Amino acid sequence: MVIVVTQKREMKWPRLWLLTVLVCVLSSCTRHENTAFNNAYQGYKALFIDAGRVVDTGNQNVSHSESQGYGMLFSVVAGDQQTFDSIWQWTQATLQRKDKLFSWRYVPCESADKNCIDDDNNASDGDLLIAWALLRAAAKWDEPRYQDEATNIIKAVETSLFYQSGDYHLLLPGEFGFIHQGEEKQAQDTVQINLSYWVFPAINALAKASNQPKRWQQLFDSGVSLINRARFGAHQLPPDWLGIKGETFTFEHTLSQDYGFNACRIPLHLAWAGVNAPNVYSAFLSWWKQGSVPATVNVVTGEAADYEMSAGMKTVADTVAYLINQQAVSFNQINRHTDYYSASLIMLSRVAVMDTTI
Repeated sequence: MVIVVTQKREMKWPRLWLLTVLVCVLSSCTRHENTAFNNAYQGYKALFIDAGRVVDTGNQNVSHSESQGYGMLFSVVAGDQQTFDSIWQWTQATLQRKDKLFSWRYVPCESADKNCIDDDNNASDGDLLIAWALLRAAAKWDEPRYQDEATNIIKAVETSLFYQSGDYHLLLPGEFGFIHQGEEKQAQDTVQINLSYWVFPAINALAKASNQPKRWQQLFDSGVSLINRARFGAHQLPPDWLGIKGETFTFEHTLSQDYGFNACRIPLHLAWAGVNAPNVYSAFLSWWKQGSVPATVNVVTGEAADYEMSAGMKTVADTVAYLINQQAVSFNQINRHTDYYSASLIMLSRVAVMDTTI
């Protein structure tokens, strides 16, 4: 009997010890990542957030709905409600339209109010990011008012930005200017889309808060399907902007033929949402394995930029490799030489890792 009990103890104690060590390691890793994120956030906050306005230092110090959405997302993850409220209040007072969507660009001017908006059209990635940040804030701080505001935005997106082309459920980049009507009678319209505007983890969250979750799931599924199909050129990469006519792709009436500063976010959004399809990522991984990776490449002509990916784009590449292959990930540091967008990609990558780490 003594031998049996000893054997049982010998079996139980190592398992208990291993479990204890595992819990401690995971807890330590989580605490370390939280601390690292908060330190990075403080730098981001000091460099780019000015009295609720998130400043795009690489683009004439404008602000836009995307920057405000990123700022709100990062502040809620950092647990900084005071900054979150200041960003949301500025966004609501300055950018939010009567329909609850957001004017996409604010150019600093003397009046420092709505009169500084030079384009009243919205940008759907900014709309999704702001709504998602509000949902996360509602859950984190138990604030129903955030939930109510998010619900209003979700309804506005469903009303103004969902569009069907053939069997595809599309997200319009903005309410106006992205549908080119066919010149002949019965000709199909050409819709310009931006696949990086499908912020897949946000779409999942907004679906749960919507009374039309099926439509959001259709949007999610169509986005993944389009990304799988929209591969061009020798590198088989998706472009920043793409025209779709029924179910046919075209580059007519599109803003760019490049894979670059927009589309670089696509694999991060997919991996963050847990899309487990190795073929989706293979072209991105191959592109990033080059010794010197250009920031952009024209997917039609193959002409590449003569400058490399930014620090933020490199961090996205490392993060995607980590999320799908569990390879080591290193986050570039944010300092006074880092512009807004590169810093935002670094912060976005950190949030993705935190969201997907046990």
